[in-house]
Amino acid sequence: MAAKGKQILCVGLVCLDIINVIDTFPVEDTDTRCISQKWQRGGNASNSCTVLSLLGASCGFMGSLAPGRISDFIYDDLRRYGIAVTNVIVHAESSFPASIIINNISNGSRTILHTNRNLPNVTPEDFRKVDLTQYKWIHWEGRNASEQVAMIQQVVQYNANVSAEQRITISVEIEKAREELYQLFGHGDVVFVSKDVARHFGFNSASEAVKGFYSRVKPGAHLICAWAEEGADAMGPDGFFHSNAFPPKKLVDTLGAGDTFNAAVIFALDNGKSIQEALTFGCQIAGKKCGFQGYDGIV
Repeated sequence: MAAKGKQILCVGLVCLDIINVIDTFPVEDTDTRCISQKWQRGGNASNSCTVLSLLGASCGFMGSLAPGRISDFIYDDLRRYGIAVTNVIVHAESSFPASIIINNISNGSRTILHTNRNLPNVTPEDFRKVDLTQYKWIHWEGRNASEQVAMIQQVVQYNANVSAEQRITISVEIEKAREELYQLFGHGDVVFVSKDVARHFGFNSASEAVKGFYSRVKPGAHLICAWAEEGADAMGPDGFFHSNAFPPKKLVDTLGAGDTFNAAVIFALDNGKSIQEALTFGCQIAGKKCGFQGYDGIV
């Protein structure tokens, strides 16, 4: 178990999600009335922070923001969940990224239209300002991977000079099928790879994916792949593991289900659970999340 009193830090995107809930997916070039519409803080790393906080973890977010009314909304929401914002970087000349979400409650699907015009990602120079002594686990949402590898190397160097109890666990998420991101496979103690990336490589199940990708991870690492209603699989030095899915009675909202799964697995592992226990817990919490709008019903 990691050192007590320290935080989990998630590095990646925060954006504005404008969520439109509809009862059936619209036909192109028609006028459709929404059941509801709301603003919600989004972004993979940001969402994982929300879930970690709800589960009871002390956590912080590191990412870029652009100033303005949207930023005020985001800051207020991060603080509402008790998420530390010490390492947020504000870029005065940038625009805030946003996603238009179409949430079809007839089947729980979410369709995302995302725009990010000019907001820079976190850089290794930004990361050098982080006080690593405050953290026990740092999770990277794969984005500007070459620069993220340089950040991870800063943590590796830090770990080499502290006791085993003070070392920071490193996890990475490879969600998008982009060549640059694949270098992250070799840099996490825990590596999350998405169903989309697995399919891009021709794998047809989570078990195929973790077995096929495992040669890419560093010795001793765990590789994890969630596969929606098929559950999730993991591969590590201690073997192969599987968890069934735990679907809700009614599928309502799958937005952020992957971010929820990642956060729940991190939370369980950080609290000393086995990889099998963490995998099952991740599937349970992600399944529960899919049964309601947003995140507040997780606990």
